[in-house]
Amino acid sequence: MREKELHQLLTVAAEDVRPAHPAATGWERARRVRRTRRAAGAAALAVALFTGGTALALRPADPPSPATIATPGRSAIPTPVPVLTLPADLAYPGHPLGRLGDPVGATLSARPVRKALALYQPVDPETAVEGRIRVLGDDGIVRDLDVVTPARTRDAEGNEAVPLKTGSLSPDGRTAAFAQTGEVIVVDLTTAAVRRHPLKGYLEHVLWSGNRLLVGDQNATYEVDRATGTARKLPVSPWDVVASDPAARPNALLELGGTPMSVTRIRPVGEVTHRDSRPVDFRALPRGNVVNEFYGRGWQRGDLVARAGWLTIGDSSGMEGVALLNAGTGVVTHLLNVGFGRWKSCCEVLGWDPDGTVLLRYDPGGLLRWRPETGEVTGVVQDLYGEVSLATG
Repeated sequence: MREKELHQLLTVAAEDVRPAHPAATGWERARRVRRTRRAAGAAALAVALFTGGTALALRPADPPSPATIATPGRSAIPTPVPVLTLPADLAYPGHPLGRLGDPVGATLSARPVRKALALYQPVDPETAVEGRIRVLGDDGIVRDLDVVTPARTRDAEGNEAVPLKTGSLSPDGRTAAFAQTGEVIVVDLTTAAVRRHPLKGYLEHVLWSGNRLLVGDQNATYEVDRATGTARKLPVSPWDVVASDPAARPNALLELGGTPMSVTRIRPVGEVTHRDSRPVDFRALPRGNVVNEFYGRGWQRGDLVARAGWLTIGDSSGMEGVALLNAGTGVVTHLLNVGFGRWKSCCEVLGWDPDGTVLLRYDPGGLLRWRPETGEVTGVVQDLYGEVSLATG
């Protein structure tokens, strides 16, 4: 038998012989299978990576994600905040100030208050004739301010206004002040005592900054000592000085306004006054939403300042509204659009409630509360025509 034929015969005979070590043979076969699969998987992965990488390289680049805007010396701006529009229908859930429109139930001389919540001077919407000033106590009773009758204020050009100003009532609700031509009247609402302090000028502005009484005319602002009547001039605008948070440092003052609009922190150090100004920054608002001009008094709470103004919303200008901004950065963080068709300067800010809501006048209509954190707007009182000053401490 030749060698080739013998090899074939032995191969056929061995096919029916079981291996002496079946487990070892099985593991060996399994290792060969795993090696084969790994090799195939590696090849498939290489193909997938090559294909994916090629597709990634060839597809158009994604547009860049919106980035916060940062400029030298100014902080990054967060995602744009919504501009709230005043609801068409307002709820009136009840509030202590809702009794401002109640009839007079007593006189201040006969029944002084422990604390006043507000002062109110009604003005007839048809004739513009004002009535007597009223005092709403924390007991809910409306009193007639019978111990004094302040005259109208006037400027050097003869323009007149009612004597009650938004800053007339002290933050603690215990004292009222009225600017007059040539003097300042201070009334202790807890005793009904009246003091008159002579001060030259056509005085129109009056404002409490904590326990400090600020009085101003068209050109200057003075701090008046309530006990002695002595006054010193302050380097702040009587129009733009902000009503301070009662918890703020005594000498800290802010201005909000001007052209161009800015927020200015004023710090007296000895005989020197330091002024740190930042422009009012609208970049956190949707494009096309700005305050064109502020009016009324600005009111501070912590790092926030609320002040009314005329707005541009998108393509429309001349709307009434309220802006809330950060006093440290100048960034406007919230905007309330009250809209068209209101009385001029309808929506002057009157202060803050302790729960962080902004109180504002709403003519015609009365008083509103705006909670910037949630966007909620509710009514306080309706058909309240005239001037109002609130205790904000």
